[in-house]
Amino acid sequence: MNLKDLYINYFISKEHKQIPSAPLIPENDNTVLFNTAGMQPLTPYLKGLPHPLGKRLVDYQKCIRTNDLDSVGDTTHHTFFEMLGNWSLGDYFKEESINMSFEFLTKVLNIPAERLAVSVFEGNELVGKDTESYELWKNLGISEKHICYLGVEDNWWPNMELLGPCGPDTEIFYWRSNEPVPAEADLTDDRWVEIWNNVFMQYNHTEEGFDELKQKNVDTGMGVERVTSILEGVNDNYLSSIFKDYIDIIVKYSGKPYDSEYAPSMRIIADHIRAVVMIAGENTGIKPSNTDQGYILRRLIRRIIRHESKLGIDTNSDMLKVLIDVVIEKFKHYYPELEKNRDTIQEIVELEKKKFSNTIGKGLKEFNKIIQRSPNIIDAESAFHLYDTFGFPIELTSELASEKGIKVDIDGFSKLFIIHQEKSRVGASGKFKSGLSGTGDIETRYHTATHLLNAALKVVLHDQNIHQRGSNITEERMRFDFNFDRKLTSEELNRVEELVNEWIKNDYTVTCEEMHKTDAIKSGAEAMFIERYPEMVTVYTIGDVSKEICTGPHVEHTSVLNHFKIVKEEASSAGVRRIKAILE
Repeated sequence: MNLKDLYINYFISKEHKQIPSAPLIPENDNTVLFNTAGMQPLTPYLKGLPHPLGKRLVDYQKCIRTNDLDSVGDTTHHTFFEMLGNWSLGDYFKEESINMSFEFLTKVLNIPAERLAVSVFEGNELVGKDTESYELWKNLGISEKHICYLGVEDNWWPNMELLGPCGPDTEIFYWRSNEPVPAEADLTDDRWVEIWNNVFMQYNHTEEGFDELKQKNVDTGMGVERVTSILEGVNDNYLSSIFKDYIDIIVKYSGKPYDSEYAPSMRIIADHIRAVVMIAGENTGIKPSNTDQGYILRRLIRRIIRHESKLGIDTNSDMLKVLIDVVIEKFKHYYPELEKNRDTIQEIVELEKKKFSNTIGKGLKEFNKIIQRSPNIIDAESAFHLYDTFGFPIELTSELASEKGIKVDIDGFSKLFIIHQEKSRVGASGKFKSGLSGTGDIETRYHTATHLLNAALKVVLHDQNIHQRGSNITEERMRFDFNFDRKLTSEELNRVEELVNEWIKNDYTVTCEEMHKTDAIKSGAEAMFIERYPEMVTVYTIGDVSKEICTGPHVEHTSVLNHFKIVKEEASSAGVRRIKAILE
């Protein structure tokens, strides 16, 4: 039995209810392009909304993080990863959480207690020392010399300056070395590897200070890839059973050994192909593009192709097709959408591969023109032009320039790239701050407005098969994607706008009730992706015009939305249209 199954089964035995992994693309969340942690989809419940399945929850969550993309290629970094999490929503707190963590590690995973160390919050002038966690670990048999008091940078969540729910955490470390375990833990030593983090949401930070929360929560997180490599006794995550099949295939096609200077390229391909399959396999229909999630997907595929070339692999070979099928086989039991979208994933990668192959040729011609104009240095603007227009990663430009004894303005390129990144993330403004303060009154109003827009589109376009395919909400506007195969006329857009405003003016009451998923569907409730919801769901009803399964949050009466205005309608992807609107 693998780590995911052991974890889920253990916490079910401790009266937790398993919840399904949320999609990689957040639903009605303006904070990130992707879900980056297991707690993100649970934010409304951590803030006090009752969860349909109760107060004890457990899951495995698929995650994407791109902030360390340039670090992928070493032995530990990943773009796609899975996070194991268990939660208490106002139920148990520090004692039970720490006891269960210790029992799972030492009794289920059979990790010797002497190879563990922990950190707890040392306190400061604002909040006292977390002596409770310290004593709990000591009573379980952790040596006092393996319990370290650390400050806010290490053991406070999310950030002491942020307002809202917060609290100390305790991090669990494993001695990942063949050297004897030190009698005293120095957690700055890289051989002590963090494997689990238990966050205790104990306080509400207001302008006046830190008050005890009425609902104290526990939020934990454990990375599947890192802990699997530890359990299997390997110091390179890519040598674990999670990645070995991919590495073996890459070694076969390249004819080069893994234990060589080619290892970083092999790791990049193995990592990126998993991320590509997961993103392209989402039911939201993400396609390679120059913005938002599509930009990340395109960049990952092109990096794969670049490193195929570095390994001497024929880019016309079927290696990527083989790798994609292996990824799907490994994960389809946990994420059924991958099998459903298998052909789409293959088509997306093949098409992007062809596009990039054509672009590389044009880019090389442009590169030669640049060095003819400036034979000593490639300036920042030219390097960025190669990147932005022809998809040349800066390392490719640098390599080509180095072969000809030409320098590249890397620093200038980096500055331009940072500006580009900020622009590409406009669709996800208000970045994830690792806190619970991201959903305010304005976002709540927009969230409710998406339900009214969805209902109005069905009425105006006379099509009950229109459904939401994705949305993005900021404090300034809402963006709503839906399946439809043509551009809406100005008359249709005007009618949609009028209908939404009519419903707002009618001041419908927004009601909320919990019911079994099958009963919700029978009652006519709509769900974006029904397979992602647990057996018990929350249904929001707006008058007699809208009924949807949703996690909220929502306003109580539609009149507070004031006035709805559509500002743009455009294509999002094949068969999917996008409406941008504001509340005035």
